[in-house]
Amino acid sequence: MSATGSGTTQVHLSPALREVVLSAKLGIKVTNPNGNDTATMAACGAIYGVTAIMLVYAWCNYNYRPIKAKNLVWITLIYISGILWFVGDIAANGHVWATGVWSHCKPLIIWLRVMFCFMFASLIIVRFFALDRVFNQRKPFTTWGSLLVGAIVVVVNVIYCLVNQLVSDSLTVEFRADAIACNVTQGFRIAAIVYQWVQWAGCAVLIYRLRNIQSSFNEFRESIAVFLIAIALLIESTVTYIAYEYYALQLGHRIQKTVTDTIAANAIIWLIIGYPVFMSIFRRRQYEKKWIDRLANDSSKTAYEFSSNPNDNTTYAKMNNHDDSVFDASQLNFGANETIRSAGSGDQAEFIDPGSMRTDSTVHGQEMHDDENLPIALRTNLHIRRPMLNNPSLFANGYSSRLQNNRRMI
Repeated sequence: MSATGSGTTQVHLSPALREVVLSAKLGIKVTNPNGNDTATMAACGAIYGVTAIMLVYAWCNYNYRPIKAKNLVWITLIYISGILWFVGDIAANGHVWATGVWSHCKPLIIWLRVMFCFMFASLIIVRFFALDRVFNQRKPFTTWGSLLVGAIVVVVNVIYCLVNQLVSDSLTVEFRADAIACNVTQGFRIAAIVYQWVQWAGCAVLIYRLRNIQSSFNEFRESIAVFLIAIALLIESTVTYIAYEYYALQLGHRIQKTVTDTIAANAIIWLIIGYPVFMSIFRRRQYEKKWIDRLANDSSKTAYEFSSNPNDNTTYAKMNNHDDSVFDASQLNFGANETIRSAGSGDQAEFIDPGSMRTDSTVHGQEMHDDENLPIALRTNLHIRRPMLNNPSLFANGYSSRLQNNRRMI
């Protein structure tokens, strides 16, 4: 963003004269957009490109359960917000001459730079809210619920931007032909910063609540890392806007601002989805098995629906009824069988009514001399062990030696 002195007469300045006049008028070293700005845009674009490749890979491997659990739709929306935020940064931070399409300062800065910076933050905060709702409140965060919250976020941010759009250009953002630049008032900047601080102050409450998550999937640590990056970026933006009012006219400061925004935005996305993508490439089967084992043994099992695959003997995580979100409050279940409230530890459990399993002394008129001669279903000396997850069969390991009460254990 740039600012120039006030005046009723605007005279178009040549690039060389622009640097001299504005430097003398503002008391700073003004640098026109040059090759360094182009290199900065290319480098930042490349960073977003690498993140895009990662997301494409994630979508191509959508059925890989640790990736699917991250809610790719929501992460993709965060990424798209980051891209549009970056385009707004190009105009707001003065990396190009404000000519042609780039001379439409108000739409570029309000509806791209500000709107999607806010959207990026809002979508992350909604993710924190979803984690709190599922893990702390033990309530589902369904597809319809996420759409409703997302709609509220969009409406609030649109209202903020619409109000600024309707306010006079001289009080918000305007194109200055004399400087061939966009002029952003200090009042507009301060209002935007205050709005963001309010957003992240509310987020701090959610982060405090997320400390109670007792999960081995690192949701709390991931959330803390994302929150700290966002706060660091917000502090950097606050200092830049207040201490360097004309930073967009100064080469070093505008490059630093754009690079910082880009690194922070992409780092947040990588923190959320990068690890399962990396593991799917280098330790695909091992990590998935470990992930499922954690899911079965962890308190987070109430946030996932965990079912047996009818086509084989493995287990898999089904994200929710719509098959598209991690946020579900289902319990462990095995196909059409009764829901199991705990993964269990293989402990022994007798039948509720052992007598109901006993038979008379004869079967089909033949006297029984030893239970060993009967089919398993008719024996009276069996002690059933509850099956554990990932056991392909109840009888895979046979049964043990006799117990003291002359029963056998399966």
